Amino acid sequence: MTSPFFGEFMGTLVLILLGDGVVASVLLKRSKAENAGWMVITSGWAFAVMAGVFVAIACGSKDADINPAVAVGFAVSTGDYSKLAPYITAEMLGAFVGAVLVWLHFRPHWKETPDPTLKLLTFCTEPAIRNLFWNFVSEVIGTFVLMFGVATIFSKEVAANGIAAGLGPYLVAALVWGIGLSLGGTTGYAINPARDLGPRIAHAILPLDGKGSSDWGYAGIPVIGPLVGAGLAGLLVRVIRF
Repeated sequence: MTSPFFGEFMGTLVLILLGDGVVASVLLKRSKAENAGWMVITSGWAFAVMAGVFVAIACGSKDADINPAVAVGFAVSTGDYSKLAPYITAEMLGAFVGAVLVWLHFRPHWKETPDPTLKLLTFCTEPAIRNLFWNFVSEVIGTFVLMFGVATIFSKEVAANGIAAGLGPYLVAALVWGIGLSLGGTTGYAINPARDLGPRIAHAILPLDGKGSSDWGYAGIPVIGPLVGAGLAGLLVRVIRF
């Protein structure tokens, strides 16, 4: 039953279920975590990444990318592009299904939340200040740090020092937590095309009470920006030869 495709699908599903779930808990009305704040959101996403990586590995994906940008980054760094199509497909499907599960889990709270923007933010990102060029730059930088950081965590040099042995998923989660705290305030740190696009499609399709626009005018930024950032990091990793 296990396979790399299934692993990427399930890992990304869990990532979005827990990640979008914490955003829903903080933003939706009459949630017990309503208004809990940015620290809760960034912490929840870090734990979501950790859980998603473990699930992906257990379900058959040793790579546990759970992010098309990371898949692109490693493809660029290694020159092996054979996994891109199946991984990206699995991750997009997993992200969509994870978002649907968030919708189901919080079903009574959508009607209690009158602001359509809060409902959209539960599914996907939008910038604090809308400037498409600088929003793009933010996503490039954030994803560059993610991809380069992941590559260093699993590099031969770090492994040779015994620093990361057995701690990979925890260190990646800590990295994502740090990115959210330090760099996430500009765009909401999508840093993952599937994380943003899959749930945005779900928002557009699902029968949400009182929902507004899915903001397709911005949707390209959290897709293209992360792909560029991870690709640049992959090139640097290839030059350094970790």
